Amino acid sequence: MDKPMPTELVNGDRAVAEHGDKGRLWLEAMWCADPLADAVVSDFFPDSSATAAVGTALAGGVDAVTDAPHSLQALFAVLDVEPDWLDHDQLDRAADSLIQHTAALGIVLGAASLVRGAANTIAGKPLALTGRYVSQPAVRSVEVGEWLRKIISPGGMRRDSDGFAYTVRVRVIHAHVRRALVRGGYWDEAAWGVPIPQPYMAFTLAEFGHIAIEAMYKVGVRFSDRELADIYHLWRYVGHVIGMDERLNPHDEADHVRIEELYRLTSPGPGQDDREFVEALTYDYLIPELANVLPGPYAVRLKVASKLMQSLQRVFIGDTAADELQIPDTPLKHVMSRVGPALAVAGRGRVLLAGGSERLSKRAYRERDEEMTRMKANYRVTHEMVDNAPPTTMRAQATAG
Repeated sequence: MDKPMPTELVNGDRAVAEHGDKGRLWLEAMWCADPLADAVVSDFFPDSSATAAVGTALAGGVDAVTDAPHSLQALFAVLDVEPDWLDHDQLDRAADSLIQHTAALGIVLGAASLVRGAANTIAGKPLALTGRYVSQPAVRSVEVGEWLRKIISPGGMRRDSDGFAYTVRVRVIHAHVRRALVRGGYWDEAAWGVPIPQPYMAFTLAEFGHIAIEAMYKVGVRFSDRELADIYHLWRYVGHVIGMDERLNPHDEADHVRIEELYRLTSPGPGQDDREFVEALTYDYLIPELANVLPGPYAVRLKVASKLMQSLQRVFIGDTAADELQIPDTPLKHVMSRVGPALAVAGRGRVLLAGGSERLSKRAYRERDEEMTRMKANYRVTHEMVDNAPPTTMRAQATAG
């Protein structure tokens, strides 16, 4: 490597010994961010801002931006050309497969994916330093849900569709956060590498991909081999649009699993910020949302939801990781670990009762949209993502320009 690995990472030798060139690339890429998007947010836009210019280019093409700088032209020269491997039919099939299990996906993304990600204090530092997920976990979760709603829709990732546009906006938000953390003097690059580096971007795709799929299996969701291939294809294209280096962008389940292993292997473990994040996410958002769908008096529902959520988190990430994150233990985890087969049978019955897979998907899209409307109203979310959220100190620091 041209540079030593960040000093707070661990097990670098094991990463190379166990994963060879892929492990070496993982460590080297801790110094790699997103040169194209980073250049855009660092450029000068005389008549607007980087965020506004990207929005104009998404809507009308880069030629619609007056005196578009080279950085913006370079970004859209990549975004406007679809890779040869892309198959839009696979993307649409993936959306139809996932939408049929919206409830399970919503649970596992919070109780499994985000909690699994919190096991690495370096990866979590951008969230910790901006403070927004701890202070506003429900609002942040609704924003992520809105992004997913645009992606997991028929045609959602076509160039002129909202899923594509939202994904590019996430890419630009990441670039603004990197710039703000470095310029503000909050970031220790020697210890942590660059903010939001390529390996942790890859792990985020695994959170939405294999980690979610594995957790969904534990609660009874069964995807066919073809459905799994479609879902991994969707996340590969999302990775392409969000700025992944193709050498690290995961293509299939094996890539996702390797990324998860390298993430855990080189992580120094969670810090107090990560424990506070998991606590805020669980008690301010996940437990109340689960209580909403349970019967009975609210106080009882809340108590039951608390035990259920803690047990699910332990089933999903394991006792060791749960102990490190100080998730309370509960014997209910032994019951929850055995419900998958029964729920799988019930899941097959859902397709029959709905009159077939296509009708189930149509109904699920409608119900998903209604649920997002409810959540936005409940949590008073009137914006789409953080780049057009009401002004806050964090937003002013992290997404200005």
